[in-house]
Amino acid sequence: MTNVANPSEEGASTFANLYDVEASDPRSQLIDRSGMRPEDVAQIGELMAALSRLRDAEKELSDASLRYMKLNQTDMRALHYLIVASHTGAVVTPGALAAHLGISTASTTKMLDRLERGGHIVRRPHPSDRRALAISITPATHQAAMETVGRQQAKRFHAAARLTAEERETVIRFLDDMTDEITLTDEAWAQPGADAPAPGARP
Repeated sequence: MTNVANPSEEGASTFANLYDVEASDPRSQLIDRSGMRPEDVAQIGELMAALSRLRDAEKELSDASLRYMKLNQTDMRALHYLIVASHTGAVVTPGALAAHLGISTASTTKMLDRLERGGHIVRRPHPSDRRALAISITPATHQAAMETVGRQQAKRFHAAARLTAEERETVIRFLDDMTDEITLTDEAWAQPGADAPAPGARP
C-alpha cells in the first residue's frame, strides 16, 4: 500500500521551509551562497523566519486594533499622527495629514468628515493662519487608543530595553541595511503600468 502523507504535516513542512534559502532558491538564482558555511545559511533562514513571526504579530495586532476602533488602516495612521502631535504641541492641518498619509486632498477631506462624524476628531480654526483649519483628536478617542492599541504597541520598548547599547546598534544597522536592500529604486517591474509576464513566457 502506498503511504499517503498527512496534508497537515505536508503543510507544516512547507511552512517551516518558507524562509529556508535552500528551499526558496535551490539553484542559487537569487543569492550566491558558494562561499558561505551551511550553518551560516541556516542561521540566516532562522533570522528571516523570526522577522516573519514579527510581521505576523504586527498584522494580528493591527487587525485587532482596526476591529476595536471600527476604523480602517488610513484612519488609524491619521489618529496616531494626531496623538503624537497632541503630545508635542504641534498644530495639524489637513494638508499636513494628506502629506503624511500620502493621499489626495479630496481623500483627506472625506476621511476627516468620516472621523468627525464618528466623534474621533474636531476641526477648529488654525491659531495663526485664518485660511487653514487645525485638526485634533478628541479626548475619548485619544484615551481609548492609548489604553488599548498604544499600550500593546509600547511593549516593543521592553524588548529593545533588554538589549545592551551595542546590541541595539547592531540591530539598528541591520534593519537600516535591510531596508536599503529592499527599497524599490528603478526596478522596471515595479513601475506603474508594468505587467507580469504571460504564463509560460520567460521574464
